[in-house]
Parts: sequence; structure tokens; C-alpha cells
Amino acid sequence: MLQSSESPVPFQSKKRFSTLEILQFIVLTSLILYFGKTLFIPLSFSLLISFILYPICKWMETRGINKGISIVICILGITLLVGAIIYLLFVQFIDFLEEWQSLRTKLTETINQLSIFILERFDISLEKQTDFINNTLNNSGSQAFSIVRNTAYSLSESLFFLIMIPVFSALILYHRNLLSNALYELFSPERKNTIHEILIETIHVYYNFIKGMLIVYLIVGLLNSIGLWIIGVPNPFLFGFIASILTFIPYVGIMISSLLPIAVSWITYNSIWYPLAVIAVFSIVQVLEAYIIFPFAVGSRLKINTLVIIIVIILGGIIWGAAGMILFIPFISYHQIDCRPLTKLKDVIRFIRRR
Repeated sequence: MLQSSESPVPFQSKKRFSTLEILQFIVLTSLILYFGKTLFIPLSFSLLISFILYPICKWMETRGINKGISIVICILGITLLVGAIIYLLFVQFIDFLEEWQSLRTKLTETINQLSIFILERFDISLEKQTDFINNTLNNSGSQAFSIVRNTAYSLSESLFFLIMIPVFSALILYHRNLLSNALYELFSPERKNTIHEILIETIHVYYNFIKGMLIVYLIVGLLNSIGLWIIGVPNPFLFGFIASILTFIPYVGIMISSLLPIAVSWITYNSIWYPLAVIAVFSIVQVLEAYIIFPFAVGSRLKINTLVIIIVIILGGIIWGAAGMILFIPFISYHQIDCRPLTKLKDVIRFIRRR
């Protein structure tokens, strides 16, 4: 695509939509996104990746590299990056298993000490404590089965996404001219320059989104490392930045990356308070990342109101889960660009845009 120097043409909508019609459209769109998430989530990630890789592919093509080869190189680079993150996660889990024997001994000692404390403080016999634990485990059997079933479904869904996202991304990049021409045909000829400008700005939006995410990972890594260093955990910067990188995988990444520093701190200091302090550090940083660091860093890059960022994160989590919390941010930025020529929405756009 070639950049256009013409400014977007204002577009006046002839039809006025009632509040009820707008609410119906929002509800219908949300239902379609929710029930079609198996298709739309990998497709949205693919669109995000293709917008990010487009300038790189275009640069390689101008250097004489074949279009298909340049796409393969870019997709391979992204695949290697994701593979490195998964490998890092796997290494963390293996290291935790190596420490498990010592950790299990510490855990057994702590449980015994807790049982003696309960016996002395509350006069509850060891037999009653054992019966209570057994009853709790028996009652939670059905819940454990449900958790295993949901985990298996999530893993299979993630595997499907990992396979389809590179395929969709490669096809979008390869057929980008056909897709852009088809998009132009949906609008009147006088709006072609406007749509072209929107596409160019959308690519810039996604680039700024990635820059904002890199800043988030850097800040989270520093906060994790400083917190672990204050506690006294060995190799705090290693554990801190590994946890920061693995936050790319929502929920699961931070949980697995915290296991090793928890085990190391418990074995090193022989006290339950150090593992609890590690959990507190990661929990506080995660809250700061979700509600302050991420909205501010990404919002400032995308020029979006911080309040809008937080609302979009919550709505994305409701509709698409963890994937929606990531994908809905650049989408709202794209839509405020897309709606900018509509003069009747200027107040809405002014609210969305960061001041």
C-alpha cells in the first residue's frame, strides 16, 4: 500500500439511529463475538500479527525477496519467539519439579506444625483434623474432575489456536491486496482515500500497541525484581524478568513462573513467610500491571483515555477471557480511527481519545 497525503473526507450519516437500535447492535455483536470466539480469537490474533509484520514483509519485498519467502521468514520469526517463551515456561516447570522433593519435606513439616498448633490452641484432636481433610477431599472430587476437564479443553483450544494463527496470518499477508481491494469496493469511490488512510493509521496503531506492551513487560520485570530483591530471594532479577516475560501467557504464565522462586525462598530460609512474601509481591505487581501500568503505558501509546482502557479490559475479559483483555485494546483504538470521519460521533471519539 502507498501512503496517501490527502486528509480524510468528512462523512455525514443520513440516518439517525435510536438508542434502542444502538443497544440492539451492541448486544447482537457481543453475542456473535462470544459464541463465535473459537473462530474470531485466532482470526483477531492473526490480523494483529499480520498488521505488525506487514511493514517488515514490505521492506523485504522492496529488497527483491519473493513475497512468499518474506512471509515465511516473518511467520517463522514469530513462531520461534513464541516457542522460546513456551520453552522458558517448560524449563521453569522442570526446575520446580527438581526442587519438589525438598519442597514436599518442608510442606509436610509445616502441616505437622500447623496440626500441633491447632491441637494446642483450639483443642481439636489430630483424628478430627484428619477426618475433616478427608471429607473435604472427598467432597471436592467432582470439582477436581471439572477442573481437569476444563483444563483439557483449554489446552486443546490453545493448541488449535497455535496451529491456526500462523496459517491465518500468512494467508492475510499473502492476499493483502485482494483483501484491501475488496474492502474498498464496500464503500463509495469518494471514500476510498479515507479508507486507505484508516488502513495506514491502523498499522501504526498496532505498532504503538506492541511498543506499549514492551514497556509494560520492562516495568513489570523491574518491579518483580526489586520486590524479590527486598525479600532476599536469590537471583531476583532472573526470576523477576522471567515472570514478566511469561505474563504474555495470561494467568498460567505468572503462576508457573512464581513456583520456582516460592520453592527457592522456602528451602533457603526455612520459613513459610518468605513464600508468602513472594506471592504477595507477584500479586501486587499483577494488580498494578492490570489496572495502572498497562492502561497508562498502552493507553499513552494509543492515545486512549485510561478509563476507557480499563473498561475495555473488563469487557474483553467477559466476552473472550484472557484473549479479549489483550485484543480489545487495539480494536477500540482502531474503531475510534474508523469512526473519526463520522462527525456525529465526535463527542464519543473525544471521550475515547487521551487528553
